[in-house]
Amino acid sequence: MKQYEPTVYVVDDDDAVREALVALLGSVRLRHESFASAEAFLEVVNCHMRGCLLLDVRMPGMSGLELQRKLREQGVALQVIIITGHGDVPMAVRALKAGASDFVEKPFNEQSLLDRIHACLKEEHHLWNTRQAQDEATSRFNLLTPREMAVMELIASGNHTKKIAAQLNIQDRTVDVHRFNIMRKVGVRTLAELLRLWSLAHQPTLP
Repeated sequence: MKQYEPTVYVVDDDDAVREALVALLGSVRLRHESFASAEAFLEVVNCHMRGCLLLDVRMPGMSGLELQRKLREQGVALQVIIITGHGDVPMAVRALKAGASDFVEKPFNEQSLLDRIHACLKEEHHLWNTRQAQDEATSRFNLLTPREMAVMELIASGNHTKKIAAQLNIQDRTVDVHRFNIMRKVGVRTLAELLRLWSLAHQPTLP
């Protein structure tokens, strides 16, 4: 299996700040890419990108807030750290409300910034793994027939065999057969495993 290699993307129109960030990331051997504008970053964006985005909130052309909104619309799930000047704190707060993970003020403390970057990368890795597990669980239940899905929903609601049979107007034995087929299709051996998988598939969608 390929080792997870997160990338830190730097988007800042200030050459000096961008170069300082690149040097800092390089000093701790973090994989990174830098862009001088939001528009330049959008040209390479795709929903499979993984890692963290260091984003200047105020830039000529498209602002950091606008870029953040476009990334969300495109389903790009990068963790975002907003970089802001002292006068831009209100904009940073708006960015946090829109889903950014953190913000730092210029001039920033290098170690503090690195700590925040590592925290974001750890969170992104956790969320990505959780999303993958949710997608896998959902794909398994998609294998069920409409009748099996109806039985599964009643099982998940805590109904016993006789009640399921009565609600669906089928025999108890038929319910047992459906349960067996459901567990076989989704790849579990016990009712507890089945219910855990169902719960995972029906968790609120992560950002």
